[in-house]
Amino acid sequence: MNEDKNNDQPLDSESMILETQKRVWGALKKGYEYSGMVDESDQFLRKNVFLKLDMVILYVDLVGSTTMTLEMPAEKIAIIISSFAQEMASVIRQYHGYVLKFVGDAVIGYFVLDEDDIYGTGAADDAVNCAKSMISVIQKGINPILNQYDYPDLMVKIGVDFGQNIVVRYGADIKHSQVDLIGPSMNIASKIQNLAKPDQILIGSDVLIKLHPDLQKEFTQIIWKNTEWRYRSRLTGKIYEVYEHKEQFFR
Repeated sequence: MNEDKNNDQPLDSESMILETQKRVWGALKKGYEYSGMVDESDQFLRKNVFLKLDMVILYVDLVGSTTMTLEMPAEKIAIIISSFAQEMASVIRQYHGYVLKFVGDAVIGYFVLDEDDIYGTGAADDAVNCAKSMISVIQKGINPILNQYDYPDLMVKIGVDFGQNIVVRYGADIKHSQVDLIGPSMNIASKIQNLAKPDQILIGSDVLIKLHPDLQKEFTQIIWKNTEWRYRSRLTGKIYEVYEHKEQFFR
């Protein structure tokens, strides 16, 4: 299913951070504009319209952008949010994912299960490693450049879930009508992300069970205190378990 994706390994962390710094510095200093990305997601979805696909969904949302808009010049806000979104998109593509869309100051990506990966471990591992790299790129790549201009640090909340989604096309025009994804995991990934702390990664249990055992060890189940989380598993009917990454990214 993922035959169009680049099979190269992602850049190492240091190279990814250095490339990010160059682009963000150029955007702030020289008005650097990101070169247009080939819309691989659009092509992929159009080839699979009305099909149901198993995939891992990742939501990454910028924290505190409303405060920034009140304290900074509009043109600078536009550059920062645009750079953030496109850097997150770059990380998604590095980990063999597709960028579904930009929604305000959030980015939605998805990782499709390969047909020969019956357990979905590859897509789940890619999504979680992508999430970890996103926070690293922000903390070590973007923020040091922003600090040089006395701009506030960026922080994100990340939610990840797995499930089956259907590709929909809004209209009869095969080439130009809007295409999108609809499914429970789209909604749950968004809900999970809303509950994350700044610079925290939360995943649903349907993702956890697909991870490599070494990655599974990096997560611990969240025990909800009250009624913050009411969503039930699509399979068991019980409260859907959510797990947090153990590393204390958040401040």
